Amino acid sequence: MNTADKFPKKNLLSLQIDLNKFEKATEEEKAQHETMRESTTFFRDGMRKLKKNPLAMISLFVLLALVVTIVIVPMVYPYSYEQMITVNGKRDKTAKNLAPLTYSKNELAAIEEGQKIFPHLFGTDELCRDYFIRVLYGARVSLVIGLFASLIVLVIGLLYGSISGYFGGKVDIVMMRIVDIIYSLPDTLMVVLLSVVLNQVLGNRLQGTIFARVGSNMISLFIVFGVLYWVGMARLVRGQILSIKTNEYVLAARALGAKPGRIIRKHILPNCMSVIFISVALQIPSAIFTESFLSFIGLGVQAPMPSLGSLANNARGGLQSYPYKMVFPAIIICVIVLGFNLLGDGLRDAFDPKLRR
Repeated sequence: MNTADKFPKKNLLSLQIDLNKFEKATEEEKAQHETMRESTTFFRDGMRKLKKNPLAMISLFVLLALVVTIVIVPMVYPYSYEQMITVNGKRDKTAKNLAPLTYSKNELAAIEEGQKIFPHLFGTDELCRDYFIRVLYGARVSLVIGLFASLIVLVIGLLYGSISGYFGGKVDIVMMRIVDIIYSLPDTLMVVLLSVVLNQVLGNRLQGTIFARVGSNMISLFIVFGVLYWVGMARLVRGQILSIKTNEYVLAARALGAKPGRIIRKHILPNCMSVIFISVALQIPSAIFTESFLSFIGLGVQAPMPSLGSLANNARGGLQSYPYKMVFPAIIICVIVLGFNLLGDGLRDAFDPKLRR
């Protein structure tokens, strides 16, 4: 007679588990188990966590408000960034270095005659140009340059790091040594040298083209971003791919005969896009700060196109007499850089799996 015949199943269960310690589920608990949890995705879950970060959300709203302002306001603002103030069709030479929210003598006379003249919100500069619209255009130029430079860094770093990390071995060693050499080059010196060379090589060839407004200095800046600043992104992508390419689904794709390009594009990069996205968000303020610094030392956009760095540089001469000329572009630079940094930190906390609880 075996054990199963000697003891019924209920008695065997009671010997192993103390049934007195268990209680029947209530109707509410049964309803909770019957209710399915709402399905979510990685992006949706990350956005939910991002919304709980007050600093990141405030930074996002401030940056969006700034973008809307620099896009819409110049369309309706009565002054242009490159033209002198005019009254009755004539240049107003009395509108020089006006304080914020003030009028020139000729404008006051025109107001007394019944004309409606919009006040200069940030005053005017030494060439009788409205300073508010110049600051807005300077913020627009800085943001566009920061976004475009970050896009260059993303594309080059993504391609280079993917190839190096996926193939590994000697290919990885050679490519990473090239990265180490490029990483040691001084970026400011490269910008100066390229600006001098491009000025001599291009010369008047830029006249009449879209690059004439930007100038050879900014072209050299984009080239430097494309030559030097992608190495950090390449290292980040390489490290992510080295840790992902050994997973089972990648080995299965190889066994099925998938080509390396398809494996990188379909299986590896989507699993490290969160880290790449966060790195790009943190790269934008770095690019904006670099552009502002180079414009401050005279290697930025070409006049009369304003930049936040060039406006701050021009304000140095009258810093004691007209300090507001330095304050306004400096505040915009701080808001943009701080906003992107806080937003990037919030994205990292929300989307980085290593930092998730």
